[in-house]
Amino acid sequence: MPHRLPLFPLGTVLFPGAALPLHVFEERYRRLVADVLQTPEGEPRVFGVVGIELGHEVGPGSAHRIAAVGCTAEVRTARRRADGRYDLVVEGGTRFRVDRRDDPDADTPFIRADTTPLPDEVGPGAEDYAERVRRRFGVYRERLRRVGVPAEPPEELPADPLPLSYAVSAAMVVDQADQQDLLEADHAAARLELAAGLLRRENRVLASLPVLPAGRFLRHEVNLN
Repeated sequence: MPHRLPLFPLGTVLFPGAALPLHVFEERYRRLVADVLQTPEGEPRVFGVVGIELGHEVGPGSAHRIAAVGCTAEVRTARRRADGRYDLVVEGGTRFRVDRRDDPDADTPFIRADTTPLPDEVGPGAEDYAERVRRRFGVYRERLRRVGVPAEPPEELPADPLPLSYAVSAAMVVDQADQQDLLEADHAAARLELAAGLLRRENRVLASLPVLPAGRFLRHEVNLN
């Protein structure tokens, strides 16, 4: 069933089940958060996170082009600062496709869009790919630690292929385009197959470089809008 969502474009990708800290300071996104926090008690406080494919997160001309697939973000904690900024922690919920978007105007300074939830299916061969991913991710985690990369891959991974596919996708420190491909994969098997290939590539990079270029794998703790 189509669903209308306010959209928050970001220079990162949110995956179902993943936590994302946000520091919201731009006026239009303060308005978005304020609207979402007015949701009646007992109902989920939700907006959509979409990746920016062209443009910037803030300022004039930001978010010229956004991804066609995003993920709902449910507010878990929210703190409003004295100057009107917000500190949020959101959790990824359901993938969606953007069907039609309304550009910002004077009354609504952020994007609203008609969206369609995307199904989450396991797909054929998921267990085989899952075993490959678990093995390669273990190597990846240890090599990240060895080179001192500022990331915290999880020690424990979900057993089922679908949540595993999202957990690994969220944990890998890869480019946004790779993250978006993982999010858009048709099912868990396809996502795990892609993740296995990315892990093989990243493991080779980590094995060949004793000291990584500054910023290559830098992951910020808090996303700034």
